[in-house]
Amino acid sequence: MTILFYLAGAIAVISTAAVIVQTNIVHALLYLILSLLAVAVVFYVLGAPFAAVLEAIVYAGAILVLFLFVIMMLNLGQHTREQERSWLNVRMFMAPGIMSAILLAQFLNVMSQIDQGMAIARVGVLEVSALLFGPYVLAVELASILLLAGLVSAYHLAKK
Repeated sequence: MTILFYLAGAIAVISTAAVIVQTNIVHALLYLILSLLAVAVVFYVLGAPFAAVLEAIVYAGAILVLFLFVIMMLNLGQHTREQERSWLNVRMFMAPGIMSAILLAQFLNVMSQIDQGMAIARVGVLEVSALLFGPYVLAVELASILLLAGLVSAYHLAKK
């Protein structure tokens, strides 16, 4: 499990860095999906399957689909479509594909070695909510203010 944790963490960091340096928004979204799925694997390894499922469904699923719809609605024209086609080749998807395959192989390896007598610590919704709105309430509020600032900034940038 320790190897899977470090491997998933490394993939999350590498793919997040790839999101930052990507100039193509669609490729950046693919790296972001990979990063969020790697973080979900980290949550699962740490004994929080509920957080892992939420990470995969809510963030990697719903929110990134919303991003994709926004990109589709922008429709930057024929020139950008042709430029995008010239950039789309197999080489661009090799790194996320290799990292996803490594994650899948490591996950299957760990799942095959689980001892049935081993006690797995599970973290429920009540424990997560008690921590989020207890000792970590300041961090939750700071994250919400940061997200609100990003939303307002995105609105003002898109308005022009």
